[in-house]
Amino acid sequence: MTYERSAGLAETARALADGELTSVSLVERTLARVEASQDTLNAFRIVRTEAALAEAEAADRDLAAGVRAPLLGVPVAVKDDMDVAGEPTAFGCRGEFPAVARDGEAVRRLRAAGAVIVGKTNTCEFGQWPFTEGPAFGATRNPWSPEHTPGGSSGGSAAAVAAGLVAAALGSDGAGSVRIPASWTHLVGIKPQRGRVSTWPRGESFQGITVNGTLARTVADAALLLDAASGNHPLDPHRPPAVDACAAVGRDPGRLRIALALKPPFTAVPARLRPEVRARVLELAEKLAALGHTVEEADPPYGQIGLTFVPRATAGLAERVREAPFPALLDRRTREAARLGGLLGGVPLRAARRAEAVLHRRIGGFFTSYDVVLAPTTAAPPPRVGAMLELGGLATDRAMIAACPYAWPWNVLGWPGVNVPAGFVGDGLPVGAQLLGPANSEPLLLSLAGQLEAELRWHEVWPPEWAAVDSPAA
Repeated sequence: MTYERSAGLAETARALADGELTSVSLVERTLARVEASQDTLNAFRIVRTEAALAEAEAADRDLAAGVRAPLLGVPVAVKDDMDVAGEPTAFGCRGEFPAVARDGEAVRRLRAAGAVIVGKTNTCEFGQWPFTEGPAFGATRNPWSPEHTPGGSSGGSAAAVAAGLVAAALGSDGAGSVRIPASWTHLVGIKPQRGRVSTWPRGESFQGITVNGTLARTVADAALLLDAASGNHPLDPHRPPAVDACAAVGRDPGRLRIALALKPPFTAVPARLRPEVRARVLELAEKLAALGHTVEEADPPYGQIGLTFVPRATAGLAERVREAPFPALLDRRTREAARLGGLLGGVPLRAARRAEAVLHRRIGGFFTSYDVVLAPTTAAPPPRVGAMLELGGLATDRAMIAACPYAWPWNVLGWPGVNVPAGFVGDGLPVGAQLLGPANSEPLLLSLAGQLEAELRWHEVWPPEWAAVDSPAA
């Protein structure tokens, strides 16, 4: 069975503004796609059928009255770690959660831009793992191969976008949780500068390592959603200077010095880049060189950066577990990691937070020689559904590090990174590569990603079983 293709955000917004379609008809068709896909993909935890249609009716009234906004009437999805007024925020956990009273700041800003929130997408428990499955909601599957995971923890958002259910979605990234599923579903995934998209009602999420970001088929759509969601709550502790992501997409990045970083950062257990993934990343490096950039192998001076990640990640998890209404229903691995976080939440956590400034100086110095780092997003293609679900805590950590050793350092640093599709391996499984930059470098990364997209046209390739026949803006 095939499903209607979602047009891009900007194209759909233009069609709505020009009266070529109504938001109600668009949202109805989006909801029908979501419903038809749930048994196969299971991308959504909550589908807001009645609320989304009411929002679409309001958008149509505004459009008829001449109101214009960047996403007025356009359906999008958000990950189920973000508060949407009137809906629960279970964040992958089991149990009956109460509806929240107010939108989180990022969702509030999407609404201010006119977006219609059609639903909340699946995520693993507290976003800990690079797969999206668990007893709370089952398994979310990859549109490119239903036997494989779309990744995690923003796997529901990635699956929804890759299958064309929505044109773009918000996710969050604490150790690669936007970039990894983007890599494994052939999408663009933006992990922005810390504070670019508010995580309020939390000033910091997971001790500052987790940020909200965007997933889309094109760089332009990912940038448009980023601009719409960007901004701060008055009490946010991190307030980076504003950037215009959309304006950067079509800009010539100039000739850049690009460091090809193939060596995994230090990890406590072995991690090896799979040859087939390495080959795809090298092809991207060759394309960048053909575009006039200087590309040479060089690895950022990460040092023992992993020692600063673990206290922040586990202490942040311990905070979530303390707030959990049903702690007895949590995964045993969650409880074990939270106990470690309780032990590391004092002196080790304070030392880890202080080390960030040292890392900024040391790794920032690397960017006096290079403008951008090109690195694999993952070391391996997506695992099969269930491959990590029943593992113990240590075995899960080893499997995660083996598959995904590359993304997390940029969460410690709080700097931007963009996943771009790098092609396919094996029986058509997608893999990706990261473009990584220093503080507030989203415009540079997006201009380079846009240049690559113009050459490689990755957005024209769809998962065969989910290829669309019609566009909502047609």
